[in-house]
Amino acid sequence: MHADLSRLTFRPERHYSAVIAQQGRVQLDADANEQTAIQLHQSRAFAADLIGRHGGPLGTAGFHIEYIGGKHDIDTLTIKSGRYYVDGILVDADRPAPGVPVPDEEAQEDTTVTSPYWTYWDQPDAYRDPEKPGDRLPSPAESPFVVYLNVWERSVSAAEDPALREVALGAAMPDTAARVKVVWQVLPLSLDELAIEDVDPTREVVRAAFETWAQRQSPSSARLAARSERPDHADEDPCLVRPDARYRGPENQLYRVEVHAGGEAKDATFKWSRENGSVVFPVDGLDGTWVQLASLGHDDKLDLDVGDHVEFTDTAYSSRLEALPLLRVEELDLPGRRVRLSAEPAPGVGRLPGLNPFLRRWDHREGPKRKGRTTSLKAGAVPVTEGEWVSLEDGVEVYFAKGGAYRTGDHWLIPARTATGSVEWPTDPARRPLLQGPAGITRHLAPLALVKGEEGAVDLRLAYAPLASRNFPAADKAALAAEEQAHLEEVAAEDPSHGRSQTTAEAEAAAPLDGDN
Repeated sequence: MHADLSRLTFRPERHYSAVIAQQGRVQLDADANEQTAIQLHQSRAFAADLIGRHGGPLGTAGFHIEYIGGKHDIDTLTIKSGRYYVDGILVDADRPAPGVPVPDEEAQEDTTVTSPYWTYWDQPDAYRDPEKPGDRLPSPAESPFVVYLNVWERSVSAAEDPALREVALGAAMPDTAARVKVVWQVLPLSLDELAIEDVDPTREVVRAAFETWAQRQSPSSARLAARSERPDHADEDPCLVRPDARYRGPENQLYRVEVHAGGEAKDATFKWSRENGSVVFPVDGLDGTWVQLASLGHDDKLDLDVGDHVEFTDTAYSSRLEALPLLRVEELDLPGRRVRLSAEPAPGVGRLPGLNPFLRRWDHREGPKRKGRTTSLKAGAVPVTEGEWVSLEDGVEVYFAKGGAYRTGDHWLIPARTATGSVEWPTDPARRPLLQGPAGITRHLAPLALVKGEEGAVDLRLAYAPLASRNFPAADKAALAAEEQAHLEEVAAEDPSHGRSQTTAEAEAAAPLDGDN
């Protein structure tokens, strides 16, 4: 999550069930966020245990897929509304109804009819583009294809959703809390990618092949370790921090190392931020290489400087997880709140105000470092180097394990603390840093349909029936009396002595009744 955090402390292997606040203590964001994470983990694990890896309520499950082709210029899918669960995560396909404005006698009545369902092209988080051949649906006439659901989560700040900002605090104040959004995307997948050779596979074959494919997609095989080592130049600033400190930064930081371009190590790149990638600047306009910003930052720590590398992006490209070139800040116009970038942003990015374009600052730089070390960048990002320690800054170093497969968005978080002069990272008993998988992004996948073109689509979803499926009997006096009598008769049949000793029962049975001689 790109948010201004101190650290993330939730660890499922510790089995904590709640965070307990204590009186007279400092309240930290990490504690509140861990409580949220604990509750999410519990509720999602419970839902997954009951439902299975994916499924929806019987009769009202969402994401029923219908293929629409032929008479349309571009083939599309209809995505029916309703709820579905993937790995315990609730995914909602309901499309909000448009608002009704106050009637205007002078304005012409709007007769536009809005579909109650999403389609492949207007689904809210996928941002498919008909002009991009890779976004178009395969032709089912050539071969059937699978439609699946890709679910993941990302953070949203006030830069993307201005409604999160409390305007009463004033423009000079920073935003308050960020949000985490469940992103869902309905995407196509060819049978070749599932290693299915049969042109007419059964539902069971497709489901089994999809599960095998999904297991290969997540989690990522990339592994990273971090440490702090006292750099060679530490003696040049002995008064700034403790002389023996390995981490030489003057402030506590949460470093974020994030994969920019994915692939094998020879092609992969990464970027890093000492503020967890949370320093963003909403964009008001774009004119060539000049970018008009809503603000240049609140202080020297959170502003822009010449030489900074920034990511010019918007909500669409953040959701598509596409690696755009990182651009360098070449010039600042402080009175005009403008910055000039090293190149014009990629076409189609940030041109629509409704997609909330923004700049995200990253803190790596190109050029000579201390003691003659240099860093060469590729498309503005740092090339991945496996099998050796790579220095970030102020003694913070990272190590990429050999043989990793990298995906755009994979990231690791590294808290650095001045009190210890070190970074917080798990180690073995010999204090050697341990290799860790990414903290995110975790992708959750579920098959929806096998599209066969004009023959229709085979539904691959799973359904569950509600647990509360029977009505309770009416609790009237007659029903309760009958239930009590039935219980007494049942007890009597099981125990003729009614709890008395066998001797007493036999004696009573042998005794004559009144009037007998």
